[in-house]
Amino acid sequence: MKARSAGEKHDSARSGNRASSPEADWRLFDLYAPSDEHALLAETLRTFVEREVEPQAALHDREERFNRPLFRQAGELGLLGVTLPERFGGAELDAVAAVQVLEALSSSDPGFGLALLAHSFLFAHNLWVNGSEAQCARFLPAVVRGDHVAGMCMTEPAVGTDVLAMQTRARPAGEGWILDGVKTFITNGGVDAETLGDVFIVYAATGERSLSAFLVEKGMEGFRLGQKWVDKLGMRASFTAELVFDGVQVPAENLMGEVGQGTRHMMRNLEIERLTLAAQGLGIAQRSLQVMVAYANERKSFGRPLRDLGQIQRYIAETFAEYRAARAYVYDTARRLSFTGTGQRVDADATKLFGAQVAKRAADAAMQVLGGAGYMGENVVERLWRDAKLLEIGGGTLEAHHKNITKDLSRNPALIA
Repeated sequence: MKARSAGEKHDSARSGNRASSPEADWRLFDLYAPSDEHALLAETLRTFVEREVEPQAALHDREERFNRPLFRQAGELGLLGVTLPERFGGAELDAVAAVQVLEALSSSDPGFGLALLAHSFLFAHNLWVNGSEAQCARFLPAVVRGDHVAGMCMTEPAVGTDVLAMQTRARPAGEGWILDGVKTFITNGGVDAETLGDVFIVYAATGERSLSAFLVEKGMEGFRLGQKWVDKLGMRASFTAELVFDGVQVPAENLMGEVGQGTRHMMRNLEIERLTLAAQGLGIAQRSLQVMVAYANERKSFGRPLRDLGQIQRYIAETFAEYRAARAYVYDTARRLSFTGTGQRVDADATKLFGAQVAKRAADAAMQVLGGAGYMGENVVERLWRDAKLLEIGGGTLEAHHKNITKDLSRNPALIA
């Protein structure tokens, strides 16, 4: 059973699903849990979020602290490697499973969800698709268990979207490479203010407009934590840091793929990154909607429940419609996503473009419905409102999505139909 293609995965995994037999009514197909494996994953996530994630979410946000024990629990449940092959400890599922995980976690603790996303998709999934069998065997088992914390390094102090302008350099030296530069805003850059993450995929220039990817490990001389980013607006349960590479000696076997393939690796991995970030938006929107509906049922104004007021009805109804539209789009895109295919950028970008804005509008609507109560830190919508903003910036800005989508549609108008 291979996870490289969602379509291939569904063909094999839906054998026990109620809608998989030829005689089954196609209308019974469950877009959000298309196989028995997906249904089991959904139940596992519900239990984990309710029992383990929700009770700690507010505290770790308040303290801006990454919950390492909870991360290990996620590893024990198999949540850190849902798309990876079984031989490396993964569940060998598809992009639908990736979306399920991030939606569920982000309905409770988007910051913890972001840490998992960087670890499982920016590093682990990226390595599996673009690295060698030997590299996967060396790094992935500990990453999937949660014994090691991993991430990806692309953004620099002076370079964001314009990745080909990055200033981090790798030059050949003996049988390996010397890496010099600074990366910033790195999720999982550290476990805490004193402790580096364990292993990273680091993109560096190896020639004129040529990027390569390197596996850099904690303990390599010259590799250290720089500035620790604190007092972030949101996603505070994920640790964000600056990483410094000062003459780091990287062995030849830590080059991922071939020299100059870094841009291709990066672009391929952006599809699953943006899809899972869109899934985070779904989780935020879902929880915001649940909170505002519950409050509108309980709270009275002028002797009537808030749900009877037209202004409140508009917030609830429009949020519900946008959430359901975004959820269908994200899961349908996940269903069709191939991990090794090409030409999928337009939908990956569009799901994040839409999902990010739906999340922010949903959290804002919930805060408006709750009024002063929503503005207070003791209420989850205040945290969701702060967390939602990152989705419009991280993993590609809204403006980058506008550019990419317009470019792809202009080149191939048939994508519209």
